[in-house]
Amino acid sequence: MDQMSHTLVAFHAHPDDEALLTAGTLAKAAAAGHRVVLVVATDGALGLTTDDLRDGLGTRRLIELARSATAMGVARVIHLGYADSGMTGEIPADPPGGQRFGRATTEDAAQLLAAILRAEHADVLMSYDAAGGYGHRDHVKVHEVGARAAELAGTPRVVEATVPRELLTRVIRLVGRFYRFPSDFDLGVYERAFTPRAQVTHRVDVRRQIRAKRAAMSAHASQAAADDGADRTLALFLRIPRPIYDLVFGREWFRDPAHTGPVSDDIFAGLP
Repeated sequence: MDQMSHTLVAFHAHPDDEALLTAGTLAKAAAAGHRVVLVVATDGALGLTTDDLRDGLGTRRLIELARSATAMGVARVIHLGYADSGMTGEIPADPPGGQRFGRATTEDAAQLLAAILRAEHADVLMSYDAAGGYGHRDHVKVHEVGARAAELAGTPRVVEATVPRELLTRVIRLVGRFYRFPSDFDLGVYERAFTPRAQVTHRVDVRRQIRAKRAAMSAHASQAAADDGADRTLALFLRIPRPIYDLVFGREWFRDPAHTGPVSDDIFAGLP
């Protein structure tokens, strides 16, 4: 990382999203002396979990987010104030006194985020790629809102958290040799998800931050819980033995739309 201190604002859709794709980079930035601010658009109240955790899930997930942030060394955590939109079907009715993120106009949400970027004098905004990763509508909205907010605030750099699409599909096919996916599993979804390798501009080695990343993932216990012994993705990840876990999660990838030149290992490189 650059020796000069910078401020990184990481914008995510729900609590636990920060852990899966970006925890290593956030922890690495914090350890290098950069200020890291974590913003989530929603409380994640419509996430999957066990029946006994359903009541008050949004509040529980924000508490888990705070624990994850502590593991990564994050300086400040902000909930933008929106409610979870859910992944499929019609967006549910707005909760009393609140608004689903999917119903917010991009401009209104971007103004809220831009105010944070200005107040924090952000050098880098971290958001999502145009596909929203795997296509969750709140993730797509994060991409749209983040791009507009950076424009409004004049934030020097935007990096979009992603995974090389080709690598992801290769790993899924490999896992499929040992694990039987549900009958409705559609590999085609992942063949259209995330970002083609040729568009990836940053590949960050986070193997030295792997303990922080695993701790961040472990903080989101509600998202590893399921009724009737069903497998949850986060729970499966946390059961991976450390040497293999380190190999799978030891790098994180980003796309900077303005980046030219070879793939970089430093999201702060070149900033004044």
